[in-house]
Amino acid sequence: MIEAFQQLHPVLQALLATCFTWLLTALGAAGVFIAKDINKKVLDGMLGFAAGVMVAASFWSLLTPAIKMSEGKDIPVWVPAVAGFLLGGIFLRAIDKILPHLHIGFPMEEAEGIKTSWQRSTLLILAITLHNIPEGLAVGVAFGAVAAGLPSATLAGATALAIGIGIQNFPEGLAVSMPLRREGMSRLKSFWYGQLSAVVEPIAGVIGAAVVILAQPILPYALSFAAGAMMFVVIEELIPESQRGGNTDIATGGAMIGFALMMLLDVAFG
Repeated sequence: MIEAFQQLHPVLQALLATCFTWLLTALGAAGVFIAKDINKKVLDGMLGFAAGVMVAASFWSLLTPAIKMSEGKDIPVWVPAVAGFLLGGIFLRAIDKILPHLHIGFPMEEAEGIKTSWQRSTLLILAITLHNIPEGLAVGVAFGAVAAGLPSATLAGATALAIGIGIQNFPEGLAVSMPLRREGMSRLKSFWYGQLSAVVEPIAGVIGAAVVILAQPILPYALSFAAGAMMFVVIEELIPESQRGGNTDIATGGAMIGFALMMLLDVAFG
């Protein structure tokens, strides 16, 4: 099975990998069939865990390979990493300003983006959908980088990234479906919209893989772009949300565990 996966086109590999991360989101969202609510301490720990995974993935799986790929070029080695990283943050900031959304646990008065009359549940779904974009993009770019044949980009590394993103998607799916259930949605609808928030990951993954394959010179910039976009989500959304309920030690512990797990996956198997 592993050999068959290795023989696939990188874009198809990226599609399958991001479908895996989507599946883990759906499994997390399915928790709504078991319970109506989730303990706030558990939720904050999960959000911290997701933040830790994304921080580690940004460095180990994206920025480090981007820097290595930039060695021996006509420009300073740090230029692609810094430029791509900042552009990723700017891109997410622009979407953040435009797309109406509401972070988990925040009152309606703190909804962001263009003002709208959309329901609270819709805004909650859009908030999670927004930060799934860089996750899918990161996985897609990682698999696209393998096609370039550079030593710093390996199939094992891209697979490790997909596994790490998938693991942290499980609590994310739960973190979406449970609040929707509290908002009065049925279990089935809460699950449906919870898993639907990750549908952008396969789309972003395929786009990311295709772009870097067609334009390999931009590869270091693309890897850094995905890292910057993920770091924006972590700092602007996940960390504030995890700390908002006062469970700072639990959220911080979750972040430490998430970082350590993603580092283990990338260093041991990447």
